[in-house]
Amino acid sequence: MPGLSAGEMEGRKILVLFGSQTGTAQDTAERIGREAKRRHFRCRVEALDAFGVASLIHEPLVVFVCATTGQGDPPDNMKNFWRFIFRKNLPPGSLSRMDYAVLGLGDSSYPKFNFIAKKLHKRLLQLGGSPMTPVALGDDQHDLGPDAVIDPWLLDLWDKVLALYPLPPGLLIISPEITLPPKFTFQFLEEDGSGLSEGSFQQSQLSREPPSELHPFAARMVSNRRVTSESHFQDVRLIELDVTGSGIEYTAGDVVMIQPHNAPEEVQLFCSLLRLDPDRRFVLRPTESGTPLPAHLPQPCSIRHLVTHYLDITCVPHRSFFELLAHFSTHKLEQEKLQEFNSAQGQEELYAYCNRPRRTTLEVLCDFPHTTCAIPCDYLLDLIPRIRPRAFSIASSMLVRPNCIEILLAVVRYKTFLSKPRRGLCSTWLASLDPQNEAARVPLWVKKGGMKFPAEPETPVVLIGPGTGVAPFRAAIQERVTQGKQGNCLFFGCRQKAKDFYCQEEWEELVKRGFMMLFVAFSRDQEEKIYVQHRLKENKALIWNLVGCQGAHIYLAGNAKQMPEGVAEALKSIFQSEGGLSALEAEDYLANLERAGRFQAETWS
Repeated sequence: MPGLSAGEMEGRKILVLFGSQTGTAQDTAERIGREAKRRHFRCRVEALDAFGVASLIHEPLVVFVCATTGQGDPPDNMKNFWRFIFRKNLPPGSLSRMDYAVLGLGDSSYPKFNFIAKKLHKRLLQLGGSPMTPVALGDDQHDLGPDAVIDPWLLDLWDKVLALYPLPPGLLIISPEITLPPKFTFQFLEEDGSGLSEGSFQQSQLSREPPSELHPFAARMVSNRRVTSESHFQDVRLIELDVTGSGIEYTAGDVVMIQPHNAPEEVQLFCSLLRLDPDRRFVLRPTESGTPLPAHLPQPCSIRHLVTHYLDITCVPHRSFFELLAHFSTHKLEQEKLQEFNSAQGQEELYAYCNRPRRTTLEVLCDFPHTTCAIPCDYLLDLIPRIRPRAFSIASSMLVRPNCIEILLAVVRYKTFLSKPRRGLCSTWLASLDPQNEAARVPLWVKKGGMKFPAEPETPVVLIGPGTGVAPFRAAIQERVTQGKQGNCLFFGCRQKAKDFYCQEEWEELVKRGFMMLFVAFSRDQEEKIYVQHRLKENKALIWNLVGCQGAHIYLAGNAKQMPEGVAEALKSIFQSEGGLSALEAEDYLANLERAGRFQAETWS
């Protein structure tokens, strides 16, 4: 089939930009990129913050794929873009040469469903962009997940795109039966051990650079203490990490990013399933010129390092995984099943097989052994995403412990109908580390958090932190007490006083010394469930005095399901009963507090 000349390809270009927190938006963006290539477009797929946003004015055709996180926040890898695109001084016609489409990925059980995609679509319109389709809103709550919206939206999008940029004469859309080339090829090295070793590569980088995602600091674990009783269903740890010599500085509200890795036995199983020698070393070569090499992989690299530190073999695979896997299968039954999982009709079955029981990539590979051993090495990076770093609120203050970072970690472990319990990659790995083992190191770096605490010593704070949501408030209280700041009021919630009252002695000591007020809701210690919002209402006069009369700032952290809504309702009812506001005025009052930075929430699912 004839190809396109460089000049023709130049005219047929499309840019796909994504903002992704968990990887779903990135996976969808890469799917759009593959579909663009099948239609003979030159296509770049990039994270929004990796793209020079000022160049957007030169892009004729852009597809945005955006997740919404927490309470309507942009994902981490589009925060800089978000700030830029909402600058007041951008002229209204700046994007008048751009055709665009926006796809949102969200969860309709949250109040601000797909808030980021809706707001971005509106803003691009204000800046003169021409929408090719209405904004599409994928929903995790749908029986078929976001694909229920994505599939028909993509069909419509390609109709619109091909109307603007018809296929050149003699060219057809490349059939889905044809496997597109991999992003990279593996060039295996002779077994002479030549070149820079991975360890020395990383160490040499570590010694020169401030800690960052590309150059994390290898922190020693000082302690790993369980803070829930042995009889409690949830294993929660208070972990202390030594960052002496790292140059790391942080304040209350900041976040530590931790890069986990796969367990040795799972790495071994993966290598044996794919018949890979873990000690073989390779360098990567991009298939298309201009494709950057993966920044997080050393060159040269061993298969063991790739599988241990880079490939997320324990994630739940996306639909694109099954699509690519089907191409490699030479086993009739396995291939038919994989093709079914990738079809529009097979999405319910795929959801039941994969998403509902949280089956991992490694477990799927075990279920398709004939296909797995036929996977070409060159496609590993197309097939399996990178292990993402995990974010934890820092639970300590540098003013109290200068060379230390503490985190409060809930070890993720739960049952589905699969015989083996599901385990969180990062929490399981951290919980398994022994501080006595000098070799145990945790790669980390620090990022500015979303919460900002008041600098004025007389401004009180109302801190609402059920469960591990209390972590950033432990840091804030340590910091504020050391600085001599008064008016520290903490509302903490857990199940039972005897089982999961984290840092109980510490809080009670501070209360005794007059440094803080503490209100605790133990939800299961009595017949009727009591949560933090109930304790807020019980102390409504105090809350209104702090907020309405003394200018207190309110902070909320914890699980993002029902809790934030319950707390917001409790606050509004206090503003009405104690402040004499109407329901509408109370709503506005809370919104004004939020706008002024006096009500800040950091929640997670």
